[in-house]
Amino acid sequence: MIATKSHIKVSLGYFLLAALLGVVLRTFVVAPLPINYRFIVHTHSHIALLGWVYIALTTLLYHLFMVKQGLERKYRRIFWFTQICLLGMLLTFPFQGYALFSIVFSTLFLLASYWFSAFFIKYAPKSLKDTKAYICLKYALWFMIGSSIGPWSLGAIMTVLGPESIWYRLAIYFYLHFQYNGWMILALIGLFFYFLEYLKIKISTKTFRNFFLTTILGIILSFFLSTLWTGPPMIYYILGGLGAVLQLIGFGILINICFINRTIMKSALSQLQLNVLKLVAFLLLIKMILQWFTAWPYFANLAATVLDFTIGYLHWTFLGVISIGLFFFLEFFGLIKLSKMAIAFYLGGFLLTEALIFYRGMAAWLGWPLFEDYSQFLAGGSLLIPLALILVLWPNKVNLIKTEA
Repeated sequence: MIATKSHIKVSLGYFLLAALLGVVLRTFVVAPLPINYRFIVHTHSHIALLGWVYIALTTLLYHLFMVKQGLERKYRRIFWFTQICLLGMLLTFPFQGYALFSIVFSTLFLLASYWFSAFFIKYAPKSLKDTKAYICLKYALWFMIGSSIGPWSLGAIMTVLGPESIWYRLAIYFYLHFQYNGWMILALIGLFFYFLEYLKIKISTKTFRNFFLTTILGIILSFFLSTLWTGPPMIYYILGGLGAVLQLIGFGILINICFINRTIMKSALSQLQLNVLKLVAFLLLIKMILQWFTAWPYFANLAATVLDFTIGYLHWTFLGVISIGLFFFLEFFGLIKLSKMAIAFYLGGFLLTEALIFYRGMAAWLGWPLFEDYSQFLAGGSLLIPLALILVLWPNKVNLIKTEA
């Protein structure tokens, strides 16, 4: 327990650092700083996805499935090798962007993720390998491995076709799609099934099969939505739209399971935990609806031409669905302690910045004016998120300061 709690603190530390880099990027627009903006963007995104989410998810998987298996030494080797990769990226991306050393550490990180995946699939206890949670988590890991086809192909694409080729962007979008939807969200769903099984909630094989097939097929087909900016034939729109609909059907099955077992779930959760879980479900529904909208040619073109809509959607998914979903599981399984103040600060920063980002997108789309000091408000709103993370990381120290004051 102590080791996994400390590892979760490491992941939250990466999240805090990524959030502070986000503040720096938004402050850059207001008061230019002596940094390379593009290099900091690379650092921000890598540390957020690979430092916060990856470490938090893999720590949860080890804590829930393997901590009693006597595998601590093997797990520690993987964990610390992964930290070397992350620190290497942290020390190279801000100064050189994508170049030799940052690419070396990024490549080593991919190998570390393969190492963890093999470790989990091999050593997860047999009693859990037939569970619905394990099935989802195993496929989530396979999606994570599959997503690395994108980064692996970039070298050849740059050499043969150049960075201006559509294949360069498609490789990046392939990676991001299967990271967000295949690895991160499906892993959260796997953890949710573990939560249901933990509460002794029975789910029929038929119900789970219907959920699983629609969700997996939906994740695969919805990748075509990431190709629509190229103006492909109509079949790509149809396949992408079908993928979005299938994911919505899978979501509906999951919500129906929750509705049937709402009494059991309410009795097992505190009011704060229940509210956070409901919020994650709402955010995921909106995310899926936005995804479905982009299957229509008009909105696909809009998403491709108005950058703020894409940025807003990605932050909605990352800061909303994935990060708040992780907060729920970390709180429920006793790895962090969420306070109402921490949640209030986090939601305040998340909702304020999302509203401002989407407003700027609407302004570009409909010709609305940007109000005075827009950039200052966006930078200021971003500060609420690192403040919330400080409250999560050091709740006792914050309470002590309040008491002494």
